[in-house]
Amino acid sequence: MAVVVAGKRKLTYEEYALLPDDRSRHEIIDGDHYVSPAPLIYHQELAARLYELLRATFATTGRGRVLFAPVDVELSVADIVQPDLIVVLTERQSIVTQSRIVGAPDLLVEIVSPSSRRHDTVLKPELYRRAGVGEYWIVDPEARRLTVYARSPHGLTERGAGHAQDTSPLAGGPVAIRHLW
Repeated sequence: MAVVVAGKRKLTYEEYALLPDDRSRHEIIDGDHYVSPAPLIYHQELAARLYELLRATFATTGRGRVLFAPVDVELSVADIVQPDLIVVLTERQSIVTQSRIVGAPDLLVEIVSPSSRRHDTVLKPELYRRAGVGEYWIVDPEARRLTVYARSPHGLTERGAGHAQDTSPLAGGPVAIRHLW
């Protein structure tokens, strides 16, 4: 059921769950509905390579679970997103349910598409900061750049952007991305 906050009607997970499966990416941010077309082929190939990298870092060591889109992430009653990749550390697996993740994952990865640039670089960093996400990676295929935002006492702060590798506090060290492109 929609909620009303400060006179504004905001969609919730219940309305979101009723949306049709039309191969588009549906998200609710601050109660507003956003729709993006299916990702480009290169986007999916890059997501698959990143999944393999993250799986080698987290899943094979038993440090966490790596999930590949589409997976619903309910950050709050009026914020439901579908990041490209999601990591939930082993000790926080209780936030993973049969239908979705309820709460802030430890790492979210978004691969920028032409249709999602503003969404991924402006709206989502602020949302993920408010929600308590541990790390947020923005992968920009055009610039061949990975930008890592890591949790600090001030929320999510940019640790820097790299072309060949970057350091991820959550991963415990360098993340070699030179082979992604």
